[in-house]
Amino acid sequence: MPESAIVIGTGIAGLATARALAVRGYDVTVFERTGKAIGASVRNFGMIWPVGQPDGEMFERAILSRGIWEQVCKDANIWYDPVGSMHVAYTNEEWQVLEELSEIYAHRNYALLQPDAVRAKSSFIVQEGLRGGLYSPDEMIVDPRKAIAALPRWLNEKYGVQFIWNKAITDIAYPAVYAGKDTWEADEIYVCSGADFETLYPELFIATDISKCKLQMMRLAAPPGQSRIGPALCGGLSLLHYQSFKAAVSQSLLRKKIEAEMPLYVQWGIHVMVSQNESGELTVGDSHEYGLTHDPFDRQCINQMILDYLQQFMNLENDQVIETWNGIYPKLMNGKNDMVIQPEQGVMIINGLGGAGMTLGFGLAEQIIAGR
Repeated sequence: MPESAIVIGTGIAGLATARALAVRGYDVTVFERTGKAIGASVRNFGMIWPVGQPDGEMFERAILSRGIWEQVCKDANIWYDPVGSMHVAYTNEEWQVLEELSEIYAHRNYALLQPDAVRAKSSFIVQEGLRGGLYSPDEMIVDPRKAIAALPRWLNEKYGVQFIWNKAITDIAYPAVYAGKDTWEADEIYVCSGADFETLYPELFIATDISKCKLQMMRLAAPPGQSRIGPALCGGLSLLHYQSFKAAVSQSLLRKKIEAEMPLYVQWGIHVMVSQNESGELTVGDSHEYGLTHDPFDRQCINQMILDYLQQFMNLENDQVIETWNGIYPKLMNGKNDMVIQPEQGVMIINGLGGAGMTLGFGLAEQIIAGR
């Protein structure tokens, strides 16, 4: 008899865990409290983003995850676009950070580009005042809504993974999980509940200094003629956001400049990025607000600040906003990149990937299951 496993949650962490178990022959059952995945895993850019991870374990995990994503997308007929990323600079401070990063990460085959070369990568980038850009070839885009919806079908058809929807698991006592009067058992249980960490083992989550991050995002209509923007595009604010960019000594100078000149952007944790889906629509964002309980209503001032900054580095042929939303993901406030703990025999919690679930989820699950 094959070993059996129960996975709780159909966000990227849960789906990645189900995949890592299924490819090793496990009989896997996945539970989801709603009728489909509706959390942070479908409310993001769809960016698989190794450029944001520092050298060492995290970058290696991101590259592993990217490889799994590409393999899965091909096998499951999921659209993906390995377009890379472009960070652009319009000030001396931004350009200095890019110059340093190109040297620090020379082994990653980044390209430090002059304005003409930047334009050759994307005609959508504003040329006036452009100092240059840093291009990375590693980043890949999926449409998170379609990809996360397609993965359960693929896992079921290829590996026989069973999905039980609209069933909230409210208690665990190994080897059993409980949903009201219903009970299921398995050899191994994995809790991948994302931002819903108050339901199962809440005392362990609170002990880890975990919080939640609310972000606001938008989708813009496709440019005329279904034009492609090239790589995913990022403005100078993004140079303050990712761990890998802290390696640039001059980042502190850029931070001081932005804090002095753009205090509201700092207050709301705004940095501005753009990805493009299969149909050409643009996903734009985002902001960052931290706390355990968030206002359910979006702030138009935040969306407007995002759009105002976007137009500083991107020529929008069509600025029609067709959707707005917010997402909430769990965030470890102790600086760690994940929460992987065993609360009792046979049970493992996998959570706390922050805003990097799409980038790190497949890699983390693969490492955990392969390394047991």
